[in-house]
Amino acid sequence: MTDVKERIAAQLIAVRDRSLTYTEADDDLLVRQHSPLMSPLVWDLAHVGNYEELWVLRAAAGITPLRPEIDDIYDAFKTPRKDRPSLPFLRPAEARRYIEGVRGRVLDVLDAIDLDDPRPLNRDGFVFGLVIQHEHQHDETMLATLQLSGQPGLVRDGELPRGRSGGPEEVHIPAGPFLMGTDTLPWAYDNERPATWVDLPGYWIDRLPVGNRAYADFIEDGGYDDPRWWTPEGWHWRQTSGATAPLFWTRDGGTWYRNRFGRVEPVPMDEPVQHVCWYEADAYARWAGKRLPTEAEWEKACGWDPEQRRSRRYPWGDSDPTPALANLGHRASHPAPLGAYPAGASAYGVEQMVGDVWEWTDTWFHGYPGFRSFPYKEYSEVFFGEEYRVLRGGSWAADPAAVRTTFRNWDYPIRRQIFTGFRCARSES
Repeated sequence: MTDVKERIAAQLIAVRDRSLTYTEADDDLLVRQHSPLMSPLVWDLAHVGNYEELWVLRAAAGITPLRPEIDDIYDAFKTPRKDRPSLPFLRPAEARRYIEGVRGRVLDVLDAIDLDDPRPLNRDGFVFGLVIQHEHQHDETMLATLQLSGQPGLVRDGELPRGRSGGPEEVHIPAGPFLMGTDTLPWAYDNERPATWVDLPGYWIDRLPVGNRAYADFIEDGGYDDPRWWTPEGWHWRQTSGATAPLFWTRDGGTWYRNRFGRVEPVPMDEPVQHVCWYEADAYARWAGKRLPTEAEWEKACGWDPEQRRSRRYPWGDSDPTPALANLGHRASHPAPLGAYPAGASAYGVEQMVGDVWEWTDTWFHGYPGFRSFPYKEYSEVFFGEEYRVLRGGSWAADPAAVRTTFRNWDYPIRRQIFTGFRCARSES
């Protein structure tokens, strides 16, 4: 097996180990729905195997379907999350046997496949990148489900770098064009393509994500009770949801606490705020006299190298992430302190743009000029429009395989259960 195939095999094994770790629980926990926003955990587990069967075994290798009778059960577009508990989905033991059988055949396909095959699905191992990233994304979804469940036991207290104080609050990004998106990264999704030149006026962007202490100041100043800071849609959400703080925050006397995977603890004021929806992020930015960055502003500040006039794969360059550069891969079950990754700064000096928290932008999810669906419309195209806001950067729960400066995530502006935060921006004048 070539070095490339060995790396792909290692990534397939690593992501499956992660999925199985998150589903090492009593069957009752796995089959229950902990929120109508989320699937039962065992549905996610079998879904990643079914997706792998559909794309690697059937589409790429032409192998006869193993379990065609379950395709509709695990079709995310035919079965809304709220309806999945009523489906005849595979029970935990059967789901594990099914995904194990699929994986064994997938590794056989990997061993035999020609990575120089000109067909786009097979070239450079794209189909394997597709299923690896897909499974990591579902693993992050599983973590959000486990957080909502309130069950203890998944808190990881891995060692993270210390934060640091000082440094500029904002970074100036000069006016000028940059190349947004990619034509070259082999495992990039269709919504990251094609690369296109975008000319932006100058702007300022926060060097670091907004922290818990700053967000607590917004709450203390009555930010949740003042409609001046909210859009009409946001104010309607605020009134109907009853939200008065980030999700999982409670207050006892003068201290804010959070519930983190069943552990109640004081909110660390030096970490980026997380579990806020787009409406909350937008309201904070208005209160602070700023705004949320556009998606293009975020990507330029994160990935553009003005001296080399090219995009970097990561803010710091093209080298793989390490624990000294970003908080990724669930080393710890929380964001790192603000200022913890100076070596991970972008070419402009903006920090913590990858890892820690997904960051809301002020952009609706649309395709770039010249967009073409691949390998199926339901990955991106069906979500285009003014329903979903773009998120960037990746959280502490995201794996490096599914993170890069061009990677685009999206969700409804009301979503709070995901590991989301934000930073602010402002125009030059």
